[in-house]
Amino acid sequence: MNEGIRLGVLLLRWNGIFIALGIALGFFVAALELKRRYNDVDLIFDLFLPVVVWAWLGARVWHLFTPPLSSIQLGFTAQYYWRHPLDMLSFWVGGYGVAGAMLGGTFALWLSSRKYGFPFWQVADIFALGALLTQAVGRMGNYFNQELYGKPTTLAWAIFISPNHRLQGYESAEFYHPLFAYEIILSLIGFVALFWLSRKFEKRLQAGDLFFAYAAFYSLTRLALEPLRLDVALVNGVNVNQIFFALLFVSSCAAFYIKRLPLRKT
Repeated sequence: MNEGIRLGVLLLRWNGIFIALGIALGFFVAALELKRRYNDVDLIFDLFLPVVVWAWLGARVWHLFTPPLSSIQLGFTAQYYWRHPLDMLSFWVGGYGVAGAMLGGTFALWLSSRKYGFPFWQVADIFALGALLTQAVGRMGNYFNQELYGKPTTLAWAIFISPNHRLQGYESAEFYHPLFAYEIILSLIGFVALFWLSRKFEKRLQAGDLFFAYAAFYSLTRLALEPLRLDVALVNGVNVNQIFFALLFVSSCAAFYIKRLPLRKT
């Protein structure tokens, strides 16, 4: 497969194309929801740049400190980036981490809420509606890059991985679980579910409920798929993504429950 779309000397890589498309669709959903709830979309223009920039920075930093196995096998370790600091800024070298993007994007919303004076949790709910759509579309670039595949399998829907994209130790295996496709499907299901919840239970939902539902659902998705993943990010032998999403799932469920304790007492 080719690396992307070439426009003269400019190469638009598939990952970048689909990530940009996913971001555009996510912000479009958020704009529609702002229009529906508050009849105003001006806030989207104020939030677009800080959310995108902080999410990008968070995703990049997460990768730099927790590089996956495929990056390590190519020599892109955390120590490598410390010795070659300019490559930290070379976004085409190495990759990104979704966990960092979630942290960075949420931090940007919080900072912006302090600056512009809007209610953080209400806007976090609005962005949560489009987040799963953003992540689903962004994952489509993994197909063209032949990355984020799972363990070898003989299932009918297995995907062929060319030899130059196989991890060391799996050179003889040709077909693998399309892990990226599993995440795309589950993320789209989650997007539809959140959209339905936001309409069906609109009067019963509290501020922050959709955000915590998004965080819990995506965390559960990652935890369910992580055992199939070959390209894991290990720090001292510990799967940091698994730990992060386990903590995020528990904390999101706990926050959802604790928010309702005053209602239970009345």
